Amino acid sequence: MTTIKIETIYGDIDAELYDEVAPITVANFLAYVKAGAYQGGSVWRTVTTDPDNQPHNDIKIDVIQATCREDFPKYAAIVMEGTEQTGLRHEDGTISMARFAPDSAQADFFICIGEQPSLNCGGLRNPDGVGFAAFGRVTAGMDVVRRIQQQPQHEQRLTPSIALTAITVRADQ
Repeated sequence: MTTIKIETIYGDIDAELYDEVAPITVANFLAYVKAGAYQGGSVWRTVTTDPDNQPHNDIKIDVIQATCREDFPKYAAIVMEGTEQTGLRHEDGTISMARFAPDSAQADFFICIGEQPSLNCGGLRNPDGVGFAAFGRVTAGMDVVRRIQQQPQHEQRLTPSIALTAITVRADQ
């Protein structure tokens, strides 16, 4: 298991990554981390149920979404390691890859706030029913995640976005 620190202007978020059950996803994420791609990136999206900023979605979720810095060239999309394969679930603090379609994840990731079963395989958030690729979990700093989620936004876009100072692998690795 790999542990990381996500540094934001609102504080740090510690997390563990599940290399043993999601090796492709974790390796992809760590390639971005080791290249410094998230330094200068941002948490740019907040999806909330209270207040509801998802008027066009029947299935509501609570997450924040981050990305690497704009000038970083994204790597090729990876094969999706879905929850049916890994056994992981989208629970409070789960870290997962953002995607448009299966096998389309690159650098964007999100953190769940509360239980989000509609993001698991068979969940109804996406019409394809495949779900998302969970690969880690916040171990400290959910207060920071919740604070970010409640910042000003317009149509799910944080205004302004929240700067990522860095994401680093913990020194004890």
